[in-house]
Amino acid sequence: MDQASTAELLVFLSEAGLRAFSEVDLLSAFCERLRKAGVPVARALVLIDTLHPVHEGHVFRWRREGQAFEPITEYGRVSDGGDAAQKWAVSPFHHLLVSGEAEVRRRLALGETADFPVLEELRSEGQTDYLAVIHRFAEGALGEMDGVYSSWSTDEPDGFDELQLAFLRQLLPTYALALKCISLGRVAETLVTTYLGRDAGRRVLSGRIARGVAERISAVLWYSDLRGFTRITDEAAPDEIIPFLNDYANAVISAVHDAGGDVLKLMGDGTLAIFTADDPSAACACALKAEALMRARVQAISEGRSARGLPSADAYLGLHVGEVFYGNIGSEDRLDFTVVGPAVNEVSRIAALCRSVEKDVLVSSAFASSARPGDRARLVSVGRYALRGVEKSQDLFTLERLSHSAVQRSPDKGS
Repeated sequence: MDQASTAELLVFLSEAGLRAFSEVDLLSAFCERLRKAGVPVARALVLIDTLHPVHEGHVFRWRREGQAFEPITEYGRVSDGGDAAQKWAVSPFHHLLVSGEAEVRRRLALGETADFPVLEELRSEGQTDYLAVIHRFAEGALGEMDGVYSSWSTDEPDGFDELQLAFLRQLLPTYALALKCISLGRVAETLVTTYLGRDAGRRVLSGRIARGVAERISAVLWYSDLRGFTRITDEAAPDEIIPFLNDYANAVISAVHDAGGDVLKLMGDGTLAIFTADDPSAACACALKAEALMRARVQAISEGRSARGLPSADAYLGLHVGEVFYGNIGSEDRLDFTVVGPAVNEVSRIAALCRSVEKDVLVSSAFASSARPGDRARLVSVGRYALRGVEKSQDLFTLERLSHSAVQRSPDKGS
């Protein structure tokens, strides 16, 4: 634990942050290097909050080789209550948060475990010394990401000595900085994929953010809506509307994603999505698979909501195939990564027509001609219609329903 060892570990941590190691790999490599330098770490745990619609943060763990454990878990919000919230309230980390202290050290072999229940658990597992540390970020943290919490323990009979602790304390701020860099990358990916869509988010993260830059692509376009939503918003209590939308949005979005599509935009109860593939017939097959998945999931949600006396709805859907521009559209300080073009207008008009022809799905003649022969055989003509804002009328089709077993056998993207 000389100056050379310190310099070597500081260089490693800096490079790891710059090279975007995974959080698990960073912790594992750091602990192994600590042991090699003479710090007998047996267990380590690191916690950092994040910015995620479901999870509040992540816990990363390391144990000496040969011990089975889960290296990473996600935790929910403390405000949700439950067992996790109770454990947090009596943890050393919570104590650091509310007390303003920088660290907690307890020599477990000497019985210093009474104030935190987790320490008695560690002592019973053979740990002899424990250090918990918080490295706080400046004000203006991202979401709940206010610092890096870490704990380090050993099972050496005499615990950590003061030189070992001094060495560890010297390195931990740089470790926290490296972890913060990596976690911010994870947050950026979460935000863009959550709010822009998976494919659009990946494109933005790859650097495709220049205003006006768009790619001409051929895609299957999906536009779905909920039947009777306006009536429900007029009749339901205001605090019921968001849970209602979330229930049905989860059914629609998960169906699109599970079938290989990308959701680009949510407009109230409406959903715009695309399916792409080298073979247009494969994209059509994926869209039909998503339609079947959505139908089953929406039905299950409606049955569950009705049984609880809550408002329910059915979904209707338009499918179309066409060329669109896919990219950045907007002003200099507010852009959207989406699709534009006449085909987008057409698919929304096709979906809207479902109400007047009393069908829950309508597909365009372009979609029908691009579909595989087996899928095309399931399409039934409903006649020729003029679409509002579209110059030419066109033949539209609806679906002949498949049995549940046939839905299970429908092809995946690219099959």
